[in-house]
Amino acid sequence: MRTQVIQVVYAIVCFSLLLNCTSNEKTEDSKETQQTKTNLEATKYTIAKQKEIQNYLNFNDSTDFKNAQKGFLATIADGVILKEDKTVSYSMEQFKFLNKDAPNTANPSLWRQSQLIAINGLFEVTEGIYQIRGFDLANMTLIKGKTGWIIIDPLTVPETVKAAMELVDKTLGKLPVKAVIFTHSHVDHFGGVKGLLSSEDVTSGKIEVLAPEGFFEHSISENVMAGNAMTRRATYMYGNLLPKTDTGSLGSGLGTTSAKGNTGIVKPSRIISASSKFSQMVDGIEIQFIYTPESEAPAEMMFYFPSYKAFCQSENLSHTLHNLYTLRGAQVRNGQKWSRYIDECIAAWGEEMIVSFGSHHWPTWGNENIIPYLEKQRDTYRFIHDQTLRLANQGYTPIELAKMIKLPENLNKEFYNRGYYGSVSHDVKAQYQLYFGWFDGNPANLDPHTPEDSGKRFVEMMGGEAVVLKKSKEYYDKGDYRWVAQCLNNLVFANPNNQEAKNLLADAYQQLGYQAESGPWRNFYLTGAKELRTPVKKINMGSTATPDMIKGMDTQLYFEYLGMRFKGYENADLKYNFNINLTDTNEKLALIVSNGSVMPRMGKHVAKNITATINMSRSDLNKVSLGEANFADLLKNKQIAIDGDAKAFTNLLSKIDAFEFWFNIVQP
Repeated sequence: MRTQVIQVVYAIVCFSLLLNCTSNEKTEDSKETQQTKTNLEATKYTIAKQKEIQNYLNFNDSTDFKNAQKGFLATIADGVILKEDKTVSYSMEQFKFLNKDAPNTANPSLWRQSQLIAINGLFEVTEGIYQIRGFDLANMTLIKGKTGWIIIDPLTVPETVKAAMELVDKTLGKLPVKAVIFTHSHVDHFGGVKGLLSSEDVTSGKIEVLAPEGFFEHSISENVMAGNAMTRRATYMYGNLLPKTDTGSLGSGLGTTSAKGNTGIVKPSRIISASSKFSQMVDGIEIQFIYTPESEAPAEMMFYFPSYKAFCQSENLSHTLHNLYTLRGAQVRNGQKWSRYIDECIAAWGEEMIVSFGSHHWPTWGNENIIPYLEKQRDTYRFIHDQTLRLANQGYTPIELAKMIKLPENLNKEFYNRGYYGSVSHDVKAQYQLYFGWFDGNPANLDPHTPEDSGKRFVEMMGGEAVVLKKSKEYYDKGDYRWVAQCLNNLVFANPNNQEAKNLLADAYQQLGYQAESGPWRNFYLTGAKELRTPVKKINMGSTATPDMIKGMDTQLYFEYLGMRFKGYENADLKYNFNINLTDTNEKLALIVSNGSVMPRMGKHVAKNITATINMSRSDLNKVSLGEANFADLLKNKQIAIDGDAKAFTNLLSKIDAFEFWFNIVQP
């Protein structure tokens, strides 16, 4: 049962799995091929691309560097945050290689962004407002209330939060934490909360926790169903297996990288929704909220502090074009709504705000600077949404749209609108997907062959592997790396044993990675190159089985996930009706197995054809999931009671699939 249920948590939050992934490993060991070692230089075509972006943008503008360092108070001397076992949770030191001019192996615009997000420490935003930046993927903000700290977004893991608070106490003096605000339902903004408080602090009313409506449910469930594939893809997106070097990962564009440790969560004591009173008092400080669901996160909010004239933009505004679709995989975001929420904030507080700060990056000061920034970010998301729909209604398809749609120059030349995290290309495709789904209307794309079958046919039609490889080399020598990637992807899927083809495809990916302005695009290309050249190194990813996450799953989600993993096709003839009573939570449900599917029916039992009735506690289910107990021992010790066909329930559990994390991506 442990192996069958433990992966519920293994898939809970995409970032959580990556926290324990070694983020500063060497590229590989001595088995690495000579091709890998010699193909690290940028080609003349890549160098030309770098010069093109260097000439297009105003790299003489140092405003962002001044703002990113403004208000600096202190940082950690050695730049390393340790876990209790003395292993590294987070290191600022690994990004010191960025302290020089951009090399030819990096897009200069992305290099500049990476330099900015590597700046770390405790900063004063304005009198009474402070930020911790560069200690984790996101920022933590501290607001001085009447009696203590109001803390916004306590990072990803307790280790970085504790290190941050030690620095705060030492620099500013110790104050009690009176309230915590979660801006939205992504783990890098709440996972470190147990470094500040306990669940008992919240339930007792000692510390208030505010969050947008749907926060708790989305935080737990957003990635459960697709979590295994999502987290595997996230190893590509965040470059966790790449070295932090000139030729490796430069960060994510949104932040450097995530810290390692055990994430936690607490249930909010106060929920902010569209129907909530607009103004709320928190530790004697007035906060005005705008609820922004389906924007950067399914549950999110922005808010304003009138006494400080300070706007918290959460993650709906940042110093990058954000994702309308994240490459690790997630539900598509709505650019129209995103844009509208920003405009609501401008209308509500635009004339007053003198500082705007967010969940990532550095603040913006001065109303004369804030309003153009908000307006241009607003207009960027609206432009991408509207132009995609306008041209899609003329019959253009996603690939055509991604090539056609470019931001107007007055938006495109702003550094905060550059595609360091999202990109215009894949954001356009996201808005198409939002309205039209995966099918572009062309019947040729209705039922295509698999990559393996297509690859074999492509290679045969071209005249064999040698011809494809020869032609691909010719295009590589012309600098057409995108076409090389398309052609050799077919060859590799036709014959994954052709190492020469894999090496040349890796070369193309490497040059595309060097050219990429988006951190995730660079990480995808370079990770793909790495895995083509050398076998996937299946390192231990650690466990995400944190008690908070397990306990936070509601019972329906728990059994929905179990049912999703049922091997239905080969077991379509099984027919069971299980009635389940959870003795400690007074919940009951029926688990109906029929026609290859498992359906949890919450709150009701079946009345006829009962296979077995199972009595156990939800807390014991949690223990099984955490590896603290196993199903057989609980049954033997009579902590689980089964009335009826116990073997049928055991048989069901034996049909639950276990996912292999290290599945192939760039080869079959």
